[in-house]
Amino acid sequence: MITVNSLTASDSVLVPVQAAYLPVKGLEQLITTIYRVKKHLNPQIQFEGILISMLNARTNYAKDIMELIKKYYGESIPIFESKIPFSVKAAETSAAGVSIFTLDKKHPVAHAYEKLTKEVIAHE
Repeated sequence: MITVNSLTASDSVLVPVQAAYLPVKGLEQLITTIYRVKKHLNPQIQFEGILISMLNARTNYAKDIMELIKKYYGESIPIFESKIPFSVKAAETSAAGVSIFTLDKKHPVAHAYEKLTKEVIAHE
């Protein structure tokens, strides 16, 4: 119910998805929910895009997942060029309740979020 209420009150939605099989299955369900909200409750809601996160780009598995996302959603939903890499340090910042920028503003994850911010602003 919270998800539906949030989507009903939103102008747009940025959908982060971890580069793994089960999160992509959840993505399918979330996108179905967003389309239902758009049809019945909030016809103005738009997709900002899909953001691939927790990415280990060195593995074939992650590359296959990214291709799967592009294949199924790339025509209908924008997919951000920016990708958020997997990082233990970034996970630790979440657990500590601080920003990656506070901990290490030169970290690759901080750089990826800066790039994403610029990309989102460019879509405006």
